[in-house]
Amino acid sequence: MSGRVIESVQDGVLVLEIDNPPVNAISATIRASIVAGAERLEADPMLVAAVLIGSSGSFVAGSDISEFDGVVPLPLLPDVISAIERSPKPVIAALDGFALGGGLELALGCDGRVATPNLRIGLPEVTLGIVPGAGGTQRLPRLIGRAKALEIVLSGRRLSGAEAHRLGIVDELVDGDLRKAAVRFALTSTKSRVADLTVPYDEADLDDVAMQTLRGPRRPNIGAAIDLIRNAGVIEVGEALRKEREIFDHLRVSDDAQALRHVFFAERAASRRAAIAPSREQPSRVGIIGAGAMGADIGTAFALAGVGVQLIDTEPAQVERGLSRLREAIDKAIRRGRLSADDAAKLVARLGASTDYADLGGTDLVIEAVVENADVKASVLRSAATYAPHALLATNTSYLSVTELSTVLKEPGQLIGMHFFNPADVMKLLEIVPGAYTSDDSLAFSLSVAKMLGKTAVIADDREGFIGNRIYSTYRRHAEFLLEDGAMPSEVDAAMEQFGFAMGPFAVADLSGLQIAQSLRQRWRNTGRLPARYVEIPDLLCERGWLGRQSGRGYYRYEGGHRIVDAEVQGIIVAESARKGIKRRKIGTEEIVSRMLGAMVVEGARAVRDGTALHVDDVDVAMVNGFGFPRFTGGPMWWARQLSRSGRTGLAELVATASHEATASITDVLSDV
Repeated sequence: MSGRVIESVQDGVLVLEIDNPPVNAISATIRASIVAGAERLEADPMLVAAVLIGSSGSFVAGSDISEFDGVVPLPLLPDVISAIERSPKPVIAALDGFALGGGLELALGCDGRVATPNLRIGLPEVTLGIVPGAGGTQRLPRLIGRAKALEIVLSGRRLSGAEAHRLGIVDELVDGDLRKAAVRFALTSTKSRVADLTVPYDEADLDDVAMQTLRGPRRPNIGAAIDLIRNAGVIEVGEALRKEREIFDHLRVSDDAQALRHVFFAERAASRRAAIAPSREQPSRVGIIGAGAMGADIGTAFALAGVGVQLIDTEPAQVERGLSRLREAIDKAIRRGRLSADDAAKLVARLGASTDYADLGGTDLVIEAVVENADVKASVLRSAATYAPHALLATNTSYLSVTELSTVLKEPGQLIGMHFFNPADVMKLLEIVPGAYTSDDSLAFSLSVAKMLGKTAVIADDREGFIGNRIYSTYRRHAEFLLEDGAMPSEVDAAMEQFGFAMGPFAVADLSGLQIAQSLRQRWRNTGRLPARYVEIPDLLCERGWLGRQSGRGYYRYEGGHRIVDAEVQGIIVAESARKGIKRRKIGTEEIVSRMLGAMVVEGARAVRDGTALHVDDVDVAMVNGFGFPRFTGGPMWWARQLSRSGRTGLAELVATASHEATASITDVLSDV
């Protein structure tokens, strides 16, 4: 990645157009060219100002993060901004499309900012294990205050052009020709360095802001970002900027940052593996069959993406509940400032809900989200094909064969698996599962839909459980082995939460409902596929009606929303060990983590070897985005490889801890991947 900066002059204004497709990342070549432009601006008496603008409808989507693994070539981005600030003539940033990370920092280093409403800006560095390294923690607070700057930095969220203008980050919004407007703005501007401004006073407690903003663990870069923003305006700006860069350079080579960069690139590669261009336009209307929580949440994801939604269900009451859930999600988006009232009204006008399959007419995509029963799904899909013969059909199955479901259709190539994760409007992962007969066009269209929804798509082969549920079910079974061997649910959960999971496996089982895994076990039982070592403990809980949070009891008791260790459940566990003749023993945190993650890594390696996952990195993407594997570890396969390379443990030792199903041959599989 190199790129160029195209120079031109308009009415005495030097226009520097950054041209580095596809996202206009700031490479070393771009940085050097901007410095040269700033020098030309200062030296040429005929030039009165400059405008920085991006080509192809976008400013700068960030720095070239592939540079972060080694020595970043000169000039550095802070050097570029210093050159702009040193110039006695104003430099204006013309912002459209994306101005993210280093792109926003570059804009903050200019003397003014004009933007289109299409602008999306943000400082997402914390999501990559680092902090802004070119003035983001010092200049942004000077425009909008420490509290709001901290919220933007810690959330990593993208602001619209309108919100950026309202906050004072952008000086002027432009509806017409951005270049002309920026030149006009530059001609009336004077030098106004953001670094020279005083940080506005606010009474907000930054620790409270951090607590309300953070959705994940407080990793080292989070604490560093809080400290840097707290010091904005307190420490002399030059010293504060040097400190910011020093911390940035330290963090960019940390384990967290390397793992997060791995996930960043893996996510982008996962959906491109098909390399097929869709022949259809994006859907304008989608049908969702099944108006329960999952169906309504899938509908919400589409509605918030601007797509018309038609909910279908056989039960009128369920139809009303689903439609109400959809409307509530739109109202919530208004309250959070993500939607205007006018835009929300347009979305609501495009919502429909009924019990009549004929209302699927005119849809471009129909997704079934009914119960996980092959006969029910087959019946629903036949009806969908009748009333929406030209639509792509998708099944939201978690375990069933897409190929077998497609055989009930006259056009089996019309069906693909689109496995959403709960809650579907929030969770990023979308497993795309082509069956044996799925057409290339159906696959390409489904991938473009995932992109439109902002989902992270992973292509999986049509095998039971696909990638995510297959690996997670193995992880869960090994958690059950630990119960028989001597651990208690609270000990296993605590160990995995200490590793970095938001919730341990038994807390997750209670949250989702024990009946979900029970249906899979029943299918195994009916087809004679129960594993050699089978743990009856979850069945015993289900028999008692202890199905998790919703029933008030599962692996834990629940009172007032809190999970409480259940002595009766512990008694059942101890009794099962005795019945099987297993001598219970104390199992420490390290062994719990090794056995649980070892099992996950082994199953991930098998999934790569048998083709369920197209690439080893797809396993990491699936487990991070769909199952809560801590993102800062890079995913199970990255984690295992880093352990092996560090010399702290080897693949053979890791596999050995995976307990009963580990074999020497798996070590070879792991070594291959």
